[in-house]
Amino acid sequence: MSSGVPGRPIRMETTTVDLGPTTTELARVVAGVRDDQLRDPTPCSGMPVAGLLDHLLGLALAFRLAAEKAPFDGGPSADADALAPDWRTLLPARLEALTTAWRRPGARAGEAEVAGVRMPAAAMALVALDEVLVHGWDLAAATGQPYRPDPAAVQACLEFVGDRSDPADDPEGLFGPVVPVPDDAPALHRLLGRTGRHPGWSARG
Repeated sequence: MSSGVPGRPIRMETTTVDLGPTTTELARVVAGVRDDQLRDPTPCSGMPVAGLLDHLLGLALAFRLAAEKAPFDGGPSADADALAPDWRTLLPARLEALTTAWRRPGARAGEAEVAGVRMPAAAMALVALDEVLVHGWDLAAATGQPYRPDPAAVQACLEFVGDRSDPADDPEGLFGPVVPVPDDAPALHRLLGRTGRHPGWSARG
């Protein structure tokens, strides 16, 4: 149930949204993860907390290299058994590097590539933002922590995801099935529903 790298036309952002507030919030959540929670479930079916952390490590590196227009041979990973032992320091460092990379002049110019998918770099920055923001909520929900995402980032991700009303514009595997959420629900809840998540999900069931 990852937000994923899309294989469809991307809704381009009209303003540049800085990744900093979103990566900072995720780093705060990472710091609150306890060792005894690593095997707990997450909103991503079949992916425990350790697997989600491994996935975040990989995507932070992949999207940083995309901003730098550097090659990357790795692919998506979510292997709980492969989680780096130094994840508590490594993940915040990679998130900071991700933010820095997308702030550099020229990062959003031209094209960028992740997992074999090439697209305008400005669009790839949106994908990175969506990945970090939505998976940040996944991790917070799985570990019983509050989540306070950047409102501007949430709005940008809502525009990127769209309402998913056209099946032809939403290939299978990009998101989970839409979870109905009231139109007057908070923006984060509407984003979660559109990316196949129940806003009230809890590890306690």
